[in-house]
Amino acid sequence: MTLTATVSRTTAHAGLLRASRVTLRSPPPFRSIRGPGAVSMAKNNALTVALSQDELKKQAAHKAVEYAKSGMVLGLGTGSTTAFAIDRIGELMKKGELKDIVGVPTSIKSYEQASALGIPLATLDEQPVIDLAIDGADEVDPKLNVVKGRGGALLREKLVEQASKKFICIVDESKLVDGLGGSKDAMPVEIVQFCYKYNLGRLQDLPELAGSTAKLRMNGDKPYVTDNQNYIVDLYFEEPVKDPYAAAKAIGELTGIVDHGLFLDMVDVVVIAGKDGVRLSEK
Repeated sequence: MTLTATVSRTTAHAGLLRASRVTLRSPPPFRSIRGPGAVSMAKNNALTVALSQDELKKQAAHKAVEYAKSGMVLGLGTGSTTAFAIDRIGELMKKGELKDIVGVPTSIKSYEQASALGIPLATLDEQPVIDLAIDGADEVDPKLNVVKGRGGALLREKLVEQASKKFICIVDESKLVDGLGGSKDAMPVEIVQFCYKYNLGRLQDLPELAGSTAKLRMNGDKPYVTDNQNYIVDLYFEEPVKDPYAAAKAIGELTGIVDHGLFLDMVDVVVIAGKDGVRLSEK
């Protein structure tokens, strides 16, 4: 059963304006505006919308961090929204409101951010049991199954989040889909570099992935390389995956596949930022 609540207001970083829900108003009667003023107005309106979305993401991140308590081991995810959560953890530790926190980062980028904020860090080898993981997601279905890894950190994210007692995802409402793969954007699969063309072809031919197109992720004119020195094959679906569990099983059975971006039955709470503020969806 899914429980939905609405969080209308939260407090942003110290010194910033208080964020609140975005209210959509009917536009004023149409007036033709020409000349440089029209361009300037359009740019200012676009900037206002962008800032409001950032504030909503910040609200969602702050709400997720409310689950963190002193003495916890925290899994620190990767991505633009999760970066707000890491900033918030650092802020609360500096104020003394969170104490004795240990973070386990899921990427080099998250490691560098948390380290700069003075958050004590450890590896999964040193802290094999994690109290709470906070991370973003690229897609979320109604069952709270998610696609992750478009940022390239899927292997470390899955390792840390499977070791967590509670896993909270932070997303904006554009990430909500009826079925995984429904956004028609990438569903990543991390593979070893050795014989990558062979494995790309095998992924393309899997019956469980029918209707998808497999493409090697590139970084300029060279293959994208993960923090683990692997490649990524991105799967693009015209329709949602018919059976994500069968797809995950079939991908995982291929030798040379490191892991995939299907995170099934892992998420406990999704914090969703949208035009009406922030809401929660829980299992």
